[in-house]
Amino acid sequence: MSAAELDRAVTLLVRQVGHWQQPRWSAKADGGNVSRADLVHKLVQEIANLAADAASESRRDVPRLPSDLALPDQLRVVTADLTLADPPDQVLAAATDAVTRTRTAL
Repeated sequence: MSAAELDRAVTLLVRQVGHWQQPRWSAKADGGNVSRADLVHKLVQEIANLAADAASESRRDVPRLPSDLALPDQLRVVTADLTLADPPDQVLAAATDAVTRTRTAL
């Protein structure tokens, strides 16, 4: 996997959800018992953790902002952090898989 493939997966997810308003974010994710917003925030945290590990930094909790409409931007930021950390291919593959799984579940 490459950073370009991760970027493509994130772009597809952001295109899918970027126009959503709050009711769509609050709805349950397909086949799950959490909201779509919770699922995407979990992904943001997972990518942030991978970025921190790749940069040999401490993991930090990604804040849950007052508006779920900020989630696509948060995803872009933590993905950029991960890419800048220049992680090994298997980390990029894990991140890409997580993004793809989340997109499918939405």
